[in-house]
Amino acid sequence: MFQFFLIVGIVSIIISGVSIGAWTDGDRQRANFYTETTEHRSFRTKIALISGLVGIIAFVISGVIYFI
Repeated sequence: MFQFFLIVGIVSIIISGVSIGAWTDGDRQRANFYTETTEHRSFRTKIALISGLVGIIAFVISGVIYFI
């Protein structure tokens, strides 16, 4: 179970980072901001928040399983 939650946490954090644009440089981030609509930006932010929360919860669960 520990490995499952650890993998879910890692994948969720990667999905969150990709959808929010955390690993892009400033020029690419600026270009993405000005070429997308408000609805698309809102949808992308919601996906990033949900997957980020799932990742954090999965990391907490895997930590509890590991230490108990």
